[in-house]
Amino acid sequence: MKKLVAFITSGYPEKSFSVDLALALGENGVDTLELGVPFSDPVADGPLIEKANHKALELGFKFQHLLEISKEVAPKIDTLWMGYFNSFYQQNMDELIPLASEIGVNGLIIPDLPHEEALKYSQLFRNNTIANISFVAPTDGEERIQEVVSEAQKFIYMVAYTGITGSGVSEDLQPFLSSIKKYTQTPIYVGFGVNPKTAREKVKGADGVIVGSAFVDVLLKENLNYSQKIAQCSELAKIIKNEINL
Repeated sequence: MKKLVAFITSGYPEKSFSVDLALALGENGVDTLELGVPFSDPVADGPLIEKANHKALELGFKFQHLLEISKEVAPKIDTLWMGYFNSFYQQNMDELIPLASEIGVNGLIIPDLPHEEALKYSQLFRNNTIANISFVAPTDGEERIQEVVSEAQKFIYMVAYTGITGSGVSEDLQPFLSSIKKYTQTPIYVGFGVNPKTAREKVKGADGVIVGSAFVDVLLKENLNYSQKIAQCSELAKIIKNEINL
């Protein structure tokens, strides 16, 4: 069974909604939840997630809200934090990583923390049984891929193309997948540009997909109430989970 990772923007439109949505997604095919940490300059994210980031911050999102959401969600669904390094660094990594473990969070995804910089925190992550998810991109050469994936934990985040999330770019991922598999047995999940129309193609040869913009698009629809947003996201999750396992 191939896995579905769903990204949502924490605290948008409000904290209790994030909890309700997370639990509903877990009941409708989502295997792992990415709780996105709103940030003012989300350089790896497309316009939809960027817009949700800014709206959440305008509504008063604080890092404490992420902790409160996680405490309710992490015991019930495999939970990761996805955010930019400054958000975590300001909390003091030596205190934050043990706290994440205590809450039940299983990993962090930090797109702007280079592999070389992440190495200094390897022991901290390891001591607290928290995965620091590794990224590989089509621009990485063989030597770089081998270095990055050699000690990858939980899964490898394979960027489907060079760019930002939410784009509709399509390309043949098989050579890239083959390059990664030469050096690791860790599951490979494909992110960037995954939606109901592309999921079946993107997941070929991979172990799962990561979906963000498609869910956040629903969250941004102002003509829907909270219940309707949760229902649409739940249906979206079921459709994508089905598509990747046909």
